[in-house]
Parts: sequence; C-alpha cells; structure tokens
Amino acid sequence: MQQRDTQPILIVEDSEDDFEATMRAFKRTNLRNSIRWAASGQEALDMLAAMVPKPGLILLDLNMPGLDGRKTLQAIKSNDGWRKIPVVILTTSDDERDIEGCYALGANTYVQKPVDLDGLFAAIQRLKEYWFEIAILPLED
Repeated sequence: MQQRDTQPILIVEDSEDDFEATMRAFKRTNLRNSIRWAASGQEALDMLAAMVPKPGLILLDLNMPGLDGRKTLQAIKSNDGWRKIPVVILTTSDDERDIEGCYALGANTYVQKPVDLDGLFAAIQRLKEYWFEIAILPLED
C-alpha cells in the first residue's frame, strides 16, 4: 500500500447534502482513503493545522459563508506546510473570473459540480482515477 492510499481526503463543503452526495460517489469508486469533512473554510484551516497525516487531496467549494473558498485556497497555498497539497475546486460556478482567480491563487484543478447525481458520480470517478491512479503526488514531509 502506497502512502497516498493512506492519506485522507479533505472535503471543504458547507452543504451537508453536497458532502453526503460526494461521499456516496467516492464510496462507489471503492476509494480506500478516509474522508474528512470541514463545513467551512475556517474549520478546514483548523483541521489542516492538526491533521496527521496531511490530506493527499483537498476538494474545496468556493461559495461558503464566512471564510469562502477563495480565501481558504489563498491561505492553503501561502502556507509552506500545505502548499504542495493538491486542491481541486469543486463548485457550481462556471464564472470565468472564478476560474481565472482560483488558478491564479494556485488551484490544481477547477471542476464545475454537475447538477445531477449521475453526473457527480461520473465526475468523482474521474477525479479518483486521475488523482489516485494516474498523477504522482508529493509525499508528505
């Protein structure tokens, strides 16, 4: 078992329904990694500070109350201990300003959330295949 099989995935999502749907989609892909949930940007940063091992991947929603996804992304990518963690923006927005802004802040991938469950399952399957079967991720320091 490689290290990336044991690194948790951190999902930062304020909607419990969207989190549950994403969990079901990951379960369907037979992902072995544990999944942690932060319901806000601030909760995500607090969790990251305490998490051992650090997550192998962060799925980040943009539109959240309080510390939104943009500010959370900026905080993650400006922290020396976290900046190598791949961050996938998973959001309903297809606004070009959001896309440009997230890549400028260091997002690794930007994915528009499909509106239906089958589309979400297909998107999560592709994310899992790419990030955990194709991509080579940095090992935790």
